[in-house]
Amino acid sequence: MAALTLDNLDDLPKRCRRCVFWELSPHLANQAVEFGSVEFEKEAWVSEVLLEWGSCGKVVYVRGVPAGYAIYAPPSAVPRAQEMPTGPVSADAVLLTTMQVMPEFSGEGLGRLLAQSVVKDLTRRGVKAVEVFGDARPGTEPGCVIPADFLRGVGFKTIRPHPRWPRLRMELRSGMTWKEDVEAALEQLLTSVSIPMQSTGPVEQVERPARVPAY
Repeated sequence: MAALTLDNLDDLPKRCRRCVFWELSPHLANQAVEFGSVEFEKEAWVSEVLLEWGSCGKVVYVRGVPAGYAIYAPPSAVPRAQEMPTGPVSADAVLLTTMQVMPEFSGEGLGRLLAQSVVKDLTRRGVKAVEVFGDARPGTEPGCVIPADFLRGVGFKTIRPHPRWPRLRMELRSGMTWKEDVEAALEQLLTSVSIPMQSTGPVEQVERPARVPAY
């Protein structure tokens, strides 16, 4: 497991490396796609967050090969969060934007391992909670939103229901309890929970979520 930095940014799968769904507002994201500058914008975003806030992601390696990743940041650094119908993110929380495991490593427990690593890092840094926009219908665009069912399975609780984009939260005090309970199993990769990489069409396409009224 390694922190995401500019040195290993290119270890992300091309689909993520070329995606700025979370990092830019919809208007600027569409411009980046049009002008072919999405990779530059992604690198600039990671660089800025690293300088102003610190580590903003994790990459897990299996036998030296990138097998999965997670990205997170303060809500103020994530323009797309302002567009989500179940926003805004709580002021005391960090936003987990995306977390995926490559298909060839599915079933090895890496999804849960990534979640544990995010919890451990943010708890060490004094963060009170993690929030995340889940996808209640995974497998459709955009593919960078974490399936809501997986999030509930690792301890997140729904705080703002929605038919497509529920917002979930984990208090890191509870997260640490959960981490301690499963740590041994995680280290041995004995759990079967993982997040499959979703296949959702052209990597450069950036779509704005439908404006469905929140409950």
